[in-house]
Amino acid sequence: MSYLEWAESQLAEIELLTSMFPTLDELELTDQLALAELRDYVESSASADSPPPSRPQFLIKQKLDSANTETEVIMSCAYPSEYPCVLPEITVRCSSLNRAQQTELQTHLNAYLTENCQGEVCVLSAVDWVKDNLQVFVNKSLLVTPVPKKEPASSQPQEVFSRLWIYSHHIYNKSKRKNILEWSKELCLSGFSMPGKPGIVCVEGPQSACEEFWSRVKVLTWKKIMIRHREDIPLDRQGEDSRTVESIDSLRKFTGFEEAMFDPHGNRGNHMDLGQLYQFLNEKGCCDVFQIYFGIEGR
Repeated sequence: MSYLEWAESQLAEIELLTSMFPTLDELELTDQLALAELRDYVESSASADSPPPSRPQFLIKQKLDSANTETEVIMSCAYPSEYPCVLPEITVRCSSLNRAQQTELQTHLNAYLTENCQGEVCVLSAVDWVKDNLQVFVNKSLLVTPVPKKEPASSQPQEVFSRLWIYSHHIYNKSKRKNILEWSKELCLSGFSMPGKPGIVCVEGPQSACEEFWSRVKVLTWKKIMIRHREDIPLDRQGEDSRTVESIDSLRKFTGFEEAMFDPHGNRGNHMDLGQLYQFLNEKGCCDVFQIYFGIEGR
């Protein structure tokens, strides 16, 4: 299929969704410009050699009966240029689910779409699947967890500082970039993300918060994503001056979390200047990771 044929399928599905969910409380198009560009691309029979300039994004909001109460579910959807040849990027949020069950639901939904909907428009299928399966995950989140017995101080889990270096084939999508920024802030993690091709994310902070961040990020739809390198440091280790390291903040190399851009270039402005990236890492005392990412010495 060509980009034009993919765009036609995307526009047809959006028009169907708009007719099925006519109010703003049900369907919210978060990027009207992208929709206008998609429609113009289809109606003008633009060249099939390149995709439309923007990617449609929207929210589908549902209020479902669950456990004798009304549960609000929000599905954030974004179309890759090649959709429906590749799966859409769908993130589900539900106030009745705890984080673990929300992550599990997301994983099962992605598996269902991969197995049953490859090559077809599938947002409605995703909505129906969530309707049919939400109750199972709500029931799990409502289970009462026994209060653990308090252990002696000597057997309490050791607190660990972690730094994760994440590699992705690319990071283009605005929704993913927004999630990365919001989740790092919510979890009090410092570091940076570099969008483009390749995409790089570094997060640092309490090990539990880093693992939670990774559990959310990895279930999104990616061509390729992995933890390329990680650093785990017990907080009671002895430092070079023989004093005990007492705080997470004393180990951070970054102040806050930012999206870092390094002279974007290329036809789509999606390639960064790796020399500037190396200098950035060098200033933060992390230049060794450059070779881990790219297999070459930086300059």
